[in-house]
Amino acid sequence: MRRSGIAVCLTGLLLCAHGPTMAAGCIGGELPATRYVQRSGPLNEAEMNMARIAWKYFENNLQPESGLVNAVDGYPSTTMWDTASYLAAIVAAHELGIIERRQAGERISAVINTFNKLAFFRDELPNKVYHTKTMEKSDYANKPGEIGYSAIDLGRLLIWLKIVKERYPEQADPIDRFVLRWKFDRIVDRSGILYGSRLNEKKQVEYVQEGRLGYEEYAAKGFELWGISTDMASQPEPYEFVNTHCVDVPFDSRDPRKTYQHNYVVSESYVLDGMEFNWDLPLDRDTNDRRHSHGWMRDFAQRVYQAQENRHRDTGIITARSEHQLDQEPYFVYDTVYSDGFTWNTITDTGKHVPQFAAISLKAALGMWVMWKSDYTDLLFNTIAKTHDPAKGYYEGILENGKGPIKTFTANNNGIMLEALLYKAKGKLLKWSGRKSGLWEKTVGDAYGDKVRTRFNIRRNDTASCGGGAGAC
Repeated sequence: MRRSGIAVCLTGLLLCAHGPTMAAGCIGGELPATRYVQRSGPLNEAEMNMARIAWKYFENNLQPESGLVNAVDGYPSTTMWDTASYLAAIVAAHELGIIERRQAGERISAVINTFNKLAFFRDELPNKVYHTKTMEKSDYANKPGEIGYSAIDLGRLLIWLKIVKERYPEQADPIDRFVLRWKFDRIVDRSGILYGSRLNEKKQVEYVQEGRLGYEEYAAKGFELWGISTDMASQPEPYEFVNTHCVDVPFDSRDPRKTYQHNYVVSESYVLDGMEFNWDLPLDRDTNDRRHSHGWMRDFAQRVYQAQENRHRDTGIITARSEHQLDQEPYFVYDTVYSDGFTWNTITDTGKHVPQFAAISLKAALGMWVMWKSDYTDLLFNTIAKTHDPAKGYYEGILENGKGPIKTFTANNNGIMLEALLYKAKGKLLKWSGRKSGLWEKTVGDAYGDKVRTRFNIRRNDTASCGGGAGAC
């Protein structure tokens, strides 16, 4: 839901107007970010060096028993989100020339073979966490046991399974066999809302709506790529705007005090949507990276970016906000543009305010650098370029308080950095191969017919039959 009215604010000498029909950020209401283009073209030596160092993480953390990679350096545990980031890293490492196609194929095959052996949560869907050596379902302490599944994590995984299928067709059938094991009955309801699952204190299963503005719609695209209807989850409503540094930033207006979910606004979901979908609708096969068919998503991404550039302009604080790991307790924070009623709020998963852990997120910084070609993102690149251990990969972030880097290495950070560099070199990462059908389409479309189409919320216009330019599907 949009706020109404027009307000005027002064920041230095900058006058800005904002309201339901005017973008904020500069005189005349135009966001400077709308004039920035994405970066494109071959990587220079500094960028290639960055890619090689990021790939070191995945060389170091591969578990040969399973083919999986640790989500955090040296710790044998992973999630479906982090494994999707590993698949992104493999694709990027191959296409940037760091590894050969044979090596990429071997790594992908190892992951998919393990996927096809995994025990699922209650035999429904992949568990939230797995031990990377034993392949057992685990809890967050990496002890054996099942704890539920995440619709957001699985949505990202579906995106990367689709990207891999299109780029490596020899992997399509085993990928399809894995997804055909999924039971979509509870993760997406009839109206297209996403639900995760968890165990309560009595070890009873609870199914709860999952996702907030940005992440929810990004994850929904993963289900849409496989023909699963996510009508409600794909819409931005309900949302409002909060003004910070002369930019109206959208946020999910569901009250965290009632829903027990934080409505954090961070860069990551918008950057990932830009790199993987080019801010297009999920089934849009247009190959022109200068056109964007998902208008509101691009607009919201511009606003989230512009607020961060403007904060630096106004305060001198270099800003690139996203969720990130820490090298000390509480080990993970949501470092936001806005959350739970406050701008520039850094919180734990329980909502505790921990401003001392506000940081320049390296994955957010590089994602912003590739999606917005500007002097500010040049500054971001130069700030993070040397924040690494050449033998281990890139650190998670740089604390805003000047106390140095966060000396933690993760699959998500290094994987997203690699996919950002691949976007610069190759553009939109979801490349449609022209495949007309495969095991998934034949099984769901032919063997089970309308009964399973209804059960799985399958769209009648199969993804395989979709073609044409922007908005064709």
